[in-house]
Amino acid sequence: MTQAHIDGGTGRIRMDINPGVCAIMRAYRHLSRTIILAVVVTVGLVGLDLGASAQVRTPHAVPALVEEVGRLVSRHFYDRDAIERVWAEARAVHSAALPADPTSDEVAAALDAMLAELGASHTGHYTPSELAYYELLDIFARDEWAPRLRRLFSGGRVAYTGIGVVPRTLEGRVFLAGVYHGGPAARAGLQVGDEIIAADGERFDPIASFAGKAGQPVTLEVRRVAEGPAFPVEVVPERIRPNEMFLNALRASVRVIEHEGRRLGYVRIWSYARRQYQRVLVEELARGGLKDVDGLVLDLRGGWGGARPEYTELFVGGAPIMSYVGRDGREAFASFRWRRPVVVLVDEGTRSGKEVVTYGLQRQDVPVVGSRTAGALLAARGFLLSDGSLLVLAVSDVRVEGERLEGRGVVPDVEVPFPLPYAAGRDPQLDAALGKLAQGS
Repeated sequence: MTQAHIDGGTGRIRMDINPGVCAIMRAYRHLSRTIILAVVVTVGLVGLDLGASAQVRTPHAVPALVEEVGRLVSRHFYDRDAIERVWAEARAVHSAALPADPTSDEVAAALDAMLAELGASHTGHYTPSELAYYELLDIFARDEWAPRLRRLFSGGRVAYTGIGVVPRTLEGRVFLAGVYHGGPAARAGLQVGDEIIAADGERFDPIASFAGKAGQPVTLEVRRVAEGPAFPVEVVPERIRPNEMFLNALRASVRVIEHEGRRLGYVRIWSYARRQYQRVLVEELARGGLKDVDGLVLDLRGGWGGARPEYTELFVGGAPIMSYVGRDGREAFASFRWRRPVVVLVDEGTRSGKEVVTYGLQRQDVPVVGSRTAGALLAARGFLLSDGSLLVLAVSDVRVEGERLEGRGVVPDVEVPFPLPYAAGRDPQLDAALGKLAQGS
């Protein structure tokens, strides 16, 4: 399903991705800034590790970048009518509003405004000052980008220095909307809902606060209770390769929860934009930590999409379980089916291919718990621009069973809100999913 040549937590988005690679949409931007964010910066450094505050004056590059984005929108954006009705005027108006010598932030705001007027998910511009830039760049990276990626990153591998969190700004305050399992922040004891006031005495930023500090302790000022006292948390940032982190976080999320006398399994899929994530899920269910549980909570909240429709067959397919056993006694599954109860957990950050999986399982009477999904389901493609920034464009509309989920999303069977600020480890949506699962197991 990946047209761009592939398959979360809490953006913009996405390679010629299938509905699967939904991985990618402006729902993420909602987690850090707004739905579509853009910042133009000058790149070309090996081992890229830039801060978000740099103001690069590029009076000659701005027209070229706007022209480059304009050409790609005209050639690839899926909605021809929107290009004719909206794009030309938006580009002209916002370009004209730029000062003669604009800063990178001013250019970013102009591009943001232009793309936002297209009114589509999986459409946005990302730069190295943004967390989403690195995650999406690694998701969309393809072989022909290799020479340019080698100029941007040491060894050509997309990486940044960070702590493994998804920040969200609410009313001027930064809260953690996601903490990647097994990452530096999780090991330091940070929790979803924590307010991050400062990092080493400066304003917190998921990229700038840790630039050049891999392996060095950074002190965060954290508030966990509304109007409560702040306290310090020391965290050691590390070089993070996004796709590798998603895989490690999936494995680290696996746990067994004793609930009402039953052993219930839990796993969170942060990104579904590679087949490898589905293979690991199958391994955990077939012979790993979830092998003997009585039921499963499949957590698809936040993160990135990219799932393929056929992934639903793991839970509702009718094919027999078949495996090969070699002379060494190791078992390899040719096909595997989970035949015990499952509940799907979703929220407003569940997007793209994850929405397809949610929709498909719900139609097969698998209970869905949480809040309405993002309604961000278009096929996307990523473009590595000449200045090293990333443009993601929706290149195809998508229908699922003839229905268009873009702008609509999937409504859960059991709706449960999740007030993020100062959650302090509380997860009412997970509690509801466990309760629903216990009823059916």
